[in-house]
Amino acid sequence: MKIAIVCYPTFGGSGVVATELGLELANRGHEIHFITYSQPVRLSQLARNVHYHEVSVPEYPLFHYQPYELALSSKLVDMVKLHGIELLHVHYAIPHAYAGYIAKQMLAEEGIYIPMVTTLHGTDITLVGNHPGYKPAVSFSINKSDIVTAVSASLKDDTYRYFDIRKDIHVIPNFIELDKAQVDPAMPCCRELLAAEQERIVTHVSNFRKVKRIADVIKIFYRIQNQLPARLMMVGDGPERAKAEKLCQKLGLEDKVIFFGNSHEIDRILSNSDLFLLPSQTESFGLAALEAMAWGVPVISTNAGGLTEVNFDGISGYTAPVGAIDELAQKALLILENEVSLRRFRDGALSVARKFDIHNILPMYEVLYEQALAMNPV
Repeated sequence: MKIAIVCYPTFGGSGVVATELGLELANRGHEIHFITYSQPVRLSQLARNVHYHEVSVPEYPLFHYQPYELALSSKLVDMVKLHGIELLHVHYAIPHAYAGYIAKQMLAEEGIYIPMVTTLHGTDITLVGNHPGYKPAVSFSINKSDIVTAVSASLKDDTYRYFDIRKDIHVIPNFIELDKAQVDPAMPCCRELLAAEQERIVTHVSNFRKVKRIADVIKIFYRIQNQLPARLMMVGDGPERAKAEKLCQKLGLEDKVIFFGNSHEIDRILSNSDLFLLPSQTESFGLAALEAMAWGVPVISTNAGGLTEVNFDGISGYTAPVGAIDELAQKALLILENEVSLRRFRDGALSVARKFDIHNILPMYEVLYEQALAMNPV
């Protein structure tokens, strides 16, 4: 198949999932065209069967905000006609499914039918999409998609709860490439650069938004390090970082917490970690937790949203209610208190991660692609 993938090209989970999906589809012989405003961060180098087309939005003084949706829909039309693209797979209802529908209508005027698969990732439903100003557009975009998927059953339920949806939503979870998430013997060991030999390494990776409850990460770690030697790796950047740094100073943790910002060394950090913290207010799935588990890192998370669908309580780690800092810290100590416990949870984390290997998940998309192509009304 010739498939166009439309996504955000940033560090966020939806862009990572879309990029990794496209690359693996290309490995399986499909021709993949990434269409977005900049090269996706995980698309470090173009491979066979992979093409990237940049969407440029011309500056025009009439517009206070430049109309990206118009530029994207026009680019989609041009690329479909130029490359014979057969199917659109858009990630996020708005603006991508919205722009995809407009492109479908323009192409239909020329007698070209192209189906659209829309994948919902979370923010487009629970935050942005649920804003009254966007709600009608989100409902319209989802209902006009040929096939709709969501990354968790929790997100599927939220979509039906918040919007007037008349489409079936297929749950296809996020995935991990376990082939890549293996310790490379040639990879330089950097554990001694992160912590002393006797210290446990605790890690958090996110975009540092309020929903991630960054202060809870710091408070949980504060309780952990009171009981055993430990250091905290904070990977990512965002609006809550400055507050987190001030909280570390207030609690006297400056020498025990490292803020990396947006790092390309995430795999090296995770491969040397002993525990991953994700005390989010909500998560549609929890891809960061899955990436940690693929390295055999146990997870302490809340039980909000789709987190319980990826972090299996008592097996890959533990879960607790949002804001239950003491309980989350106590459960973290149960994992970290001795090598036997840590090894058991490491093995459990890896066993759960195997269920989400890309080779198990990708065929689910291929089945839906075939169904979408069969919908051709001609």
